[in-house]
Amino acid sequence: MTQWKADRIGPAPRIAVDHMGAGQLLVFLHGIGGNKRNWHDNLPAFASHWHSVAWDARGYGESDDYEGPLTFSDFSHDLIRVLDHFGAGQAHIVGLSMGGRIALDFAALYPERLLTLTLCDTHRGFSHFSEEKRREFIRLRKEPLVSGGEPQDIAVPVAKTLAGPNASKESFDALVDSMSRLHKESYIKTIEASAMAGNHGELADIGVPTHVIVGAEDRLTTPDTCRELAGMIPGARFTVIADAGHLVNIEKPAEFNAAAIAFIRSARK
Repeated sequence: MTQWKADRIGPAPRIAVDHMGAGQLLVFLHGIGGNKRNWHDNLPAFASHWHSVAWDARGYGESDDYEGPLTFSDFSHDLIRVLDHFGAGQAHIVGLSMGGRIALDFAALYPERLLTLTLCDTHRGFSHFSEEKRREFIRLRKEPLVSGGEPQDIAVPVAKTLAGPNASKESFDALVDSMSRLHKESYIKTIEASAMAGNHGELADIGVPTHVIVGAEDRLTTPDTCRELAGMIPGARFTVIADAGHLVNIEKPAEFNAAAIAFIRSARK
């Protein structure tokens, strides 16, 4: 299969995407420390079935930084621009961690634009986090940066909290590389917007086929957390990928691809 194509979708902030394949649109949404490179090992498998797109969210990767504050729903409005750019009335959305929360926000704001939801290693929002867990999430990521550090300074310690205990060196290095590429100021805005966003929509109102996937060794969004999320969404399927941490698609790409593709193929309209 040929290599993906790269587009930049305007107006400002322009959104950078890599895409390949044909058919119904499928969009991959990375986590808070990620970028579209996180999905490069997954794109070819999905592109055998759908027009598959991986984005850099605003302020990430090759997408534009932006002036002023960020509200979490800005990501959903940007996602509409991606669908419109490709002439897609609806799309399959695959989101990991923060990307899953964007997907839930999108489902609440634009339910008519969804075909299916695949929510990976994510939770319904920060409202249910204990104050201690929320403070630790923010401290680990934000405090070193506002104290003068750079993204590469937090890359290794954050990656250690995300990787499973048996993650390969290649997987761990990919996490460190991803964190090292963050845009400092945009990342700080995203941390603040994420923590302030609360929960995302009424899960019981989700009316499209939904699949919740989690790594068995995920310590940030544990299997119990994701099982609870799946239980709140009507008819949701729940899958645990053995021996994987928080970035399940990077640590276990073959297993992730097989589970996610089988579900979407069985549920597609």
